[in-house]
Amino acid sequence: MNPNALPSESIAVVGTIDPDAYTAATYVTDYASLEKFESLMIILKVGEMQATSTVDAVVKQATDASGTSAKNLTTSKAITQLTAAGSDDDKQVVINVRAEDLDMANSFDHVALSVTVGTAASDLDVTVLGVNPRYLPASDNDLASVDEIVS
Repeated sequence: MNPNALPSESIAVVGTIDPDAYTAATYVTDYASLEKFESLMIILKVGEMQATSTVDAVVKQATDASGTSAKNLTTSKAITQLTAAGSDDDKQVVINVRAEDLDMANSFDHVALSVTVGTAASDLDVTVLGVNPRYLPASDNDLASVDEIVS
């Protein structure tokens, strides 16, 4: 690896759920292609949770960026439920996904995180990072919403 390379040349922002207070419902990140990366790192962050709030999340795979035929990975990658009662305010969860975790034989090559907020609202956000790009720089695959890279 080039010691002078910038982190943004090796890691790209490929999916998000923007930070906000989310009511009880299910929210899904952008579907990121694992044709462009060897792996993904998904970071879920929760802020203040209402007293009865719960947050569940599971990695989904699909055959394209619009989520066609979405299903859970064969080897489930689901988080342990976060709860306000469990003192999970202001916590983070990191999920690693490799290309071989997907059902590639059936053309599943996109990944997203599905987050379900239960009972009451919770502040949260998700960032999906594409890691180990197949082609450099990784930043060529950033979401259009990435406004600026400062070096």
